[in-house]
Amino acid sequence: MQVQALTRSARMSPTKVREVTRQIQGLPATQALDLLRYIPRKSARLVAKTLASAIANAENNHNLSSKTLVVASATVDQGMVIKRFMPAARGSAHPIHKGTSHIKIVLAESTNLQK
Repeated sequence: MQVQALTRSARMSPTKVREVTRQIQGLPATQALDLLRYIPRKSARLVAKTLASAIANAENNHNLSSKTLVVASATVDQGMVIKRFMPAARGSAHPIHKGTSHIKIVLAESTNLQK
């Protein structure tokens, strides 16, 4: 059984979030949540929030224990780009592109976890 959680349009560029999601793939869900608490980045807080939501989905909707869950996949896709302009010299303007990302975490049930 697989359970997922999705955060859409998180206000951070996908490359910054991917650096954090690579570290939690394949880990048990509770261990991944503990690891994310000690990473001092905004992207770690966004991923931790999505992971906590996936764990809550598994417990409430499918009656699964959080101790048997493993992070099957953690993917980050590019969301919409907010386009702004910044004034520059001689009356010109330079474009500013503010990226967003979609964070998707899939948890799978595993019965043979090693402690």
